[in-house]
Amino acid sequence: MREVSENGHGPVLSARNGLTIEIDRELCFGFGDCLEAAPALFALDGESKSVVIDPEAYDMDTVLLSAQDCPVNAILLVDVATGEQQYP
Repeated sequence: MREVSENGHGPVLSARNGLTIEIDRELCFGFGDCLEAAPALFALDGESKSVVIDPEAYDMDTVLLSAQDCPVNAILLVDVATGEQQYP
């Protein structure tokens, strides 16, 4: 498993959902669709890129929906137990 981030710029652990949430900063354009779906989970940083601010804020369904709302698939969800990518 990759090391988890303390600042939201790398994989961030969501123990509640058993996954890591990562934003591909090369793909993220800061459209903000993820913020609309899960405003307590994401924020835009000084570079107008999405970062994870509270990985425990929502259940798995909402986390998945917010990832699916990203028009460029910049949100990666990885199962902690198996290491398998859950989305995209």
